[in-house]
Amino acid sequence: MPLQNRVLPTQEIVAESGRGLLMGNRGTLHRPDRTLGATRWRSKAWICCVLEWKGVQRDPMPPSRWTALFFFDEAVALAAGHRPCAYCRRRDYLLYAGAWAAARGLPERPRAAAMDAQLHLERVEPRSRQQRTTIAELDELPDGAMIRFDGRPALVLGGKVLSWSWEGYDTPARPAGLRDVAVTGVVGREKYQVLTPPANLLVLKAGFAPLLHPTAIGN
Repeated sequence: MPLQNRVLPTQEIVAESGRGLLMGNRGTLHRPDRTLGATRWRSKAWICCVLEWKGVQRDPMPPSRWTALFFFDEAVALAAGHRPCAYCRRRDYLLYAGAWAAARGLPERPRAAAMDAQLHLERVEPRSRQQRTTIAELDELPDGAMIRFDGRPALVLGGKVLSWSWEGYDTPARPAGLRDVAVTGVVGREKYQVLTPPANLLVLKAGFAPLLHPTAIGN
């Protein structure tokens, strides 16, 4: 029976056999019996890490220490509101922080705590404690962003929208073109629910290249 520690683009944490390319941390979320309680974070530092680090063997749910979370790839992690770990992914963290600064015209990279505080404002609704989303047109979104498309999470990449599942990314049945649609007699653009928080969208727009699953590249 898989542990409940796989993170969806919608921030939900589920029991799933797929492991993915990255792991992460939000603090200790599990009970002594290795099931999750109601809490979905203990810290605003939602990070994503490499699966292997210097041969260290980790218990995914050690008592009262931390709960290892797993992501299909970094597009999913960014959509869920995570950022690269500054320790095991130092190079990616510096690139991420550099893109954060460039997107905002800052003179230097911000500290991790400042980025975490901003991300937390954008990823969680304070009252419901559910994922906070935005609305945008496809041509406003950078590669690596994730949206809800035909009722499912999907990746924006190279002018396409790739449906996501734990089996991989797949080209959707209908094209993701920027087609005009008539809404109450007014011609407008299709808009989509965006899962990736605005701060991570800015980082992607500024050139940060997330680690993507090979099935994304194949499409």
